[in-house]
Amino acid sequence: MAQVTTDTPAFDGPVLQVSDLDVDFAVDGTWVPAVKKLNYSIKGGEVMALVGESGSGKSVSSMSVLDLLPRNSRVGGSIKLKGREIRGLSKSQMREIRGGEIAVIFQEPMTALNPVFTVGFQIVETLRVHYGISPHEARDRAIELLGMVELPDPEKAFNSYPHQLSGGQRQRAMIAQSISCDPGLLIADEPTTALDVTVQAEILDLIRNLRDRLGSAVLLITHDMGVVADLADHIAVMRQGEVVEAGPTLEIFRNPQHEYTKALLAAVPHLGQGGEGDESVDITETMAETVGTISGSAPVVTEREEYLSRQSAPEGEAVLSFDDVVIEYPGRGRVKAFRAIDHVSLTVHKGEVVGLVGESGSGKTTLGRAGIGLLPITEGKLDVVGVDLSKPNRSLVRQVHKNAGIVFQDPSSSLNPRMSIGESIGEPLLLAKKSKGQGLVREVETLLDSVKLPRSYRNRYPHELSGGQKQRVGIARALALRPELLIADEPTSALDVSVQATVLELLRELQREFQFACLFITHDLAVIDILADRIAVMHLGRLAEVGTRDEILRHPKDPYTQRLIAAVPLPDPEIQRDRRELRAKIMAAGADE
Repeated sequence: MAQVTTDTPAFDGPVLQVSDLDVDFAVDGTWVPAVKKLNYSIKGGEVMALVGESGSGKSVSSMSVLDLLPRNSRVGGSIKLKGREIRGLSKSQMREIRGGEIAVIFQEPMTALNPVFTVGFQIVETLRVHYGISPHEARDRAIELLGMVELPDPEKAFNSYPHQLSGGQRQRAMIAQSISCDPGLLIADEPTTALDVTVQAEILDLIRNLRDRLGSAVLLITHDMGVVADLADHIAVMRQGEVVEAGPTLEIFRNPQHEYTKALLAAVPHLGQGGEGDESVDITETMAETVGTISGSAPVVTEREEYLSRQSAPEGEAVLSFDDVVIEYPGRGRVKAFRAIDHVSLTVHKGEVVGLVGESGSGKTTLGRAGIGLLPITEGKLDVVGVDLSKPNRSLVRQVHKNAGIVFQDPSSSLNPRMSIGESIGEPLLLAKKSKGQGLVREVETLLDSVKLPRSYRNRYPHELSGGQKQRVGIARALALRPELLIADEPTSALDVSVQATVLELLRELQREFQFACLFITHDLAVIDILADRIAVMHLGRLAEVGTRDEILRHPKDPYTQRLIAAVPLPDPEIQRDRRELRAKIMAAGADE
């Protein structure tokens, strides 16, 4: 394989040193500060995490390092790369630094990779621009890099377009392009936010291994405290453009000083919070039992297991029932029909919250959309709020929609931007002819009260609300007709942790108040641990396992469920280190079977 070498001398000081960094944006003739007096430094082989919620200034500060801010910005202070001041360099000088000395892993690889070129072409282009090597040498090096990021078939990935790879594979391909020139600094901007927990764990292992192999400094930008605990050596917590607290990772997690840091850590849901009687459960101990189960040694029977063996089936009438359901997407031409749901049977009872978990492509969203009549089933029987939807028509679907609501993943795209908040919430009531005039206004105000939004918000439009506020509007709209069934499709995945915590608590309160049945679809096991009575685990269109919350999360039987739980990072550096070692044993034990 062709090797690309550089003669860069060793540097003993910080790879990146940011001093008194200010970033302002010109808005309506006024300079609005986005980052204020930011200071930090990163040495080679270290991971520094900039932590904060949306709008805290963490991504803006990293883009200022790369000189990629828009024209209406101004930057002050000092940015030194290996002792060299890079703020104020010319565009051509910065182009040499980008990719060569500083590389970026962006949050969404589909927007970062060019869709009209193959993955291999894009890596080859990077190598030839920075090193001037031959096409043949660049091709060999690109395939070697794709193997380095552990893509299963590097040559196939080299010849693939971005859309032909899965989300995790695209992220790996982008990392391969990022490390192609052995950068001294790697900026990872929310590198795992859009990924499933198992893929996230693999990407974090990959970044850790690359850091150790290349000795690069890593600037990690994230709001996920589990990821921080897993990867970071140091933390700087940002709020409204300022660092409110900074220090070693273990120190910040063990003894946070600032109230915002404490609130941020308290808002993070993690496995073990929702045990029996809402008591914390040691998930690391559960993982150790899992290793013993896979390797053949019988785990010790605990009092919890005896309790679980006495669990009775859910009581109450079925509100949503899938009976041996098959859902297929029809084929076209030579493309065969795709079976998304393969003989699934699942029931949600009155007043019960069932969590439907699984990775992307497992079929959980397809099942949820079928459960409200948005997709037809191919085989089996589907009963929704007393209506047989096995062979749906418009009349039956309208009947179902009077007693079932849905909350979508992205609140921005699910609300009509031309309708006021009051009109969006009141629309189901108006279409169902349940209310109009002043009665409708009163109903909308009551619904705004129930989701803890000011009544004055009924006259605002979606673009005037934050993400969390828009999701509350989506929940209010879904509950407008007082449904017997609520389907929540990843309703908190796009939200910051503190906003996510308030939305989850709101859902819990509303479910207790209205006693609706809920099918809660998510890939976040920590979220479902807080909410669910029972959990159904989906894998490749089939149900891998169904049981009570404690049965699934504390004593998983199916190997897929075990791997899923093992991959979830916990917001505690010491515990996460033990979990990482146990996960490696679980994966190794599973591979030996």
